[in-house]
Amino acid sequence: MTKREQPDAKKQKPSSTGSKRVASRAGSRGTASVRQELIFGRSNYLFMGLGVALVAIGLLLMSGGSMPSPEVWEPEVIYSGRRTVLAPLVILSGFGVVVYAIFKS
Repeated sequence: MTKREQPDAKKQKPSSTGSKRVASRAGSRGTASVRQELIFGRSNYLFMGLGVALVAIGLLLMSGGSMPSPEVWEPEVIYSGRRTVLAPLVILSGFGVVVYAIFKS
């Protein structure tokens, strides 16, 4: 080594563990607590919850409706407007609300 490299080597002392401790994580048992900020705000999470609720409501609207008699086929029961139009619109609107909540600043 040259004389110029030796002072730099003296500045960098290796630690006993071999790695530096950056910061204590939230939930660790250390005395120092680090409060982490959430990615989204309260209104974002409320909109996400509303969107998930709309998707669940749409799925409930799409389900149900058994035939009154197993020998008789009634297409009005299976292919009703509630199942073919209303439920998919409610589900898609729920997805739209969730996407809005994600992109809302």
